[in-house]
Amino acid sequence: MSTFPFFTSNKPKSAGQAKPGICAALDLGSSKTVCFISRTEQTAEGPRPRIIGVGHQSSRGMRGGVIADLEQARANIRETVQRAERMAGVAVSQVSVALTAARARGEGITLESPIARGEITERDMRRLQDAAIAECQRPNDVILHAIAVSWVVDGQDEVSDPRGMYGRNLAVNMHIVTAPLGPLRNLLTCIEGCHLDLKAVIASPYAAGLAALTDDEIELGATLIDMGAETTSAAVFASGSLARLSAVPVGGRHVTSDLARGLQTPLSSAERIKILYGSALESPSDDRQMIEVPPVAGDGDRMNAAPRSMLNSIIRPRLDEIFELLRDKLNVNGRLDHNHRIVLTGAAAQLPGAKEIAARVFGHSARLAQPHSVSGLGDAVSGPGFSVVSGIILRETRGAAEAISGPPKLNVARAKRNARPAQPQRITVWRWLAESF
Repeated sequence: MSTFPFFTSNKPKSAGQAKPGICAALDLGSSKTVCFISRTEQTAEGPRPRIIGVGHQSSRGMRGGVIADLEQARANIRETVQRAERMAGVAVSQVSVALTAARARGEGITLESPIARGEITERDMRRLQDAAIAECQRPNDVILHAIAVSWVVDGQDEVSDPRGMYGRNLAVNMHIVTAPLGPLRNLLTCIEGCHLDLKAVIASPYAAGLAALTDDEIELGATLIDMGAETTSAAVFASGSLARLSAVPVGGRHVTSDLARGLQTPLSSAERIKILYGSALESPSDDRQMIEVPPVAGDGDRMNAAPRSMLNSIIRPRLDEIFELLRDKLNVNGRLDHNHRIVLTGAAAQLPGAKEIAARVFGHSARLAQPHSVSGLGDAVSGPGFSVVSGIILRETRGAAEAISGPPKLNVARAKRNARPAQPQRITVWRWLAESF
């Protein structure tokens, strides 16, 4: 496995380096491509991003959140970024990009090491983090995120920062997020084909959580569910950091396909009907409310009609399936925390009834969230469908508390010799996460 960056680029670097305080983020979804450009403002609460440029359009060359046609994807990225640049009045030389969780894999690992001098230093912490990263290396994979979830000093759990403490043994619980090398090479090829540098790659549900969750939810525990067009993903946050990732290859586009088949109407008409009339909630008037349904090509020009209750009967089972599949993946080995609040975001999460079904399936309260802590968002780009790109901007503005954040400079081979696995059974317990994708 390589750590990010995944291979040496032959692309000449831009003559002008990134402008101070300017960040660019790109969300390459299956249905839409979005670019935000922000300028960092210093406030009493710390740095805060203000969006100064936005570009978005329907995606081309993307399928399932990965590149399916290099030329179309490259043109799509170039046009989207240029729209944001024109609005912002600045040119960007580098961009941070979201990667769908369907291509990412999370893994937890615990490592322990003796402390020779008694007092724990930042060097001790870095050495242990590097060793944990080395333990998770696999051929043809790239490490995107390496997050220290918690530290343990002489058996004392839940230590957030052990620097300056005294102890004989130090252990770290790490969450490592990896992705296959091939799709990332394709992504880099597209980005460089647009004369941009790839600054960082962020797992999409992780980014969405940073934008949609409150500080209390991240600290106390919450499961963020990002409902996209072809993928529904989850990021579990606890004790102030990312703890788990998971995803299922089903999303809002599958609801549209179900409606198109059930109503015998074109996909474009099914999408419009879903947006205007779709709901998973029952109403006494549903049987009486008739909806015009355009016919498929070849069936004539006469409009058909269907009761709204028929739409509900098509939508509800698909949403049940999405949340049940995701719940079962998160509950591998019984590790689903039923005390965690459920927070929905993503364009498909706006479907009426989605949060009620999620609350029933997960057995906990659920809410619909949109980006916060980002200023300058217009009404058209402030909804749940823009949480991922907003989260990337927030992460780049505030910085990331990760052992790997963007291009790392880690000598994991040297660190690996100085640390030992904590307990074989503890590592085994954590490694089930890699099998849940």
